[in-house]
Amino acid sequence: MLGGLFDIPKKKEEVESLQKQTEEIGFWNNREIAEEVLRQLNEKKETIEKVESLKQEIESNLELLDFVDSEEEQKELEKSILEETKQVEEFRLILMLNGPYDKNDCILEIHPGAGGTESCDWASMLYRMYLRWCEKKKYKVTVLDYQEGEEAGIKSVSILVKGKNAYGYLKNEKGVHRLVRLSPFDSNNRRHTSFASVEITPEIDQDNTIEIDEKDLKIDVYHSSGAGGQGVNTTDSAVRITHLPTKIVVTCQNERSQIQNKEQALKVLKNKLLVKKLEEQEQELNKIKGDQNSIEFGSQIRSYVLHPYSMVKDHRTGEETSNVTKVLDGDIDAFIESNLKKGI
Repeated sequence: MLGGLFDIPKKKEEVESLQKQTEEIGFWNNREIAEEVLRQLNEKKETIEKVESLKQEIESNLELLDFVDSEEEQKELEKSILEETKQVEEFRLILMLNGPYDKNDCILEIHPGAGGTESCDWASMLYRMYLRWCEKKKYKVTVLDYQEGEEAGIKSVSILVKGKNAYGYLKNEKGVHRLVRLSPFDSNNRRHTSFASVEITPEIDQDNTIEIDEKDLKIDVYHSSGAGGQGVNTTDSAVRITHLPTKIVVTCQNERSQIQNKEQALKVLKNKLLVKKLEEQEQELNKIKGDQNSIEFGSQIRSYVLHPYSMVKDHRTGEETSNVTKVLDGDIDAFIESNLKKGI
């Protein structure tokens, strides 16, 4: 009945192997490695316990179906089986988050593309959508950088999303998002198409593996916009760092001092450089960052259509809904799940 992600015999073998490691002499000589082994051990034990418990409950209820005397009892049992099956699917989704950085926090960036003011406004709509989603997941959000658009919306925004599996859930949101609507900025009320790109980078603790030469950095200090909320300051302490060899640019204005903002920006830069290094070493790790697409027609991963009809469609999985308002209010779990399932 259960296999693949629920391959319990295989997981029991893994638990036995990890258990043997904990019993070896000198196990605690390297505390960091020891703690990681214990984390994996406890996680796999919890998985086994959860799956076996759900499997037992479902099988027990299926057997009871043959002995119920009334239609009411049968309906109750069927309801219970459906609920347990739903729990299995939810747990299966969590088990899909098994990538090297899936359990990590992440940095989410939004940049408007072709479309001027329209795209800046669209970027701000996406920003609100992700804030609402984070709120529903009870994730903590810290605004690292926020640049207002000249007329409306935002030029760019960068936020740190903290919570279990934040990167695992959001990694497939990376790409170009396309909006079709009647423009609120067009006096003739014509239909416009706007684009914005979303970039997701895992927050990686292994920053000591990356060395940055100061001469490779261009550091600019500027005045914070103060429009991002959540503690964005308004002093001349915001920092923009450009890594000249790779042209990677990171900004931070969340902290109260220029020194703190520089430290945070350097941390983000190291994460990005580590991701780049891993990509160069191993092509399959492009899952971490994804292919770089131009922010224009034909490169979108998802379309949000408000006119002449209502629809949000993910072009990678075919997942779609006509309830655009609900999606823009942060209800994006169906799209996240469909992409995770596609990657099995």
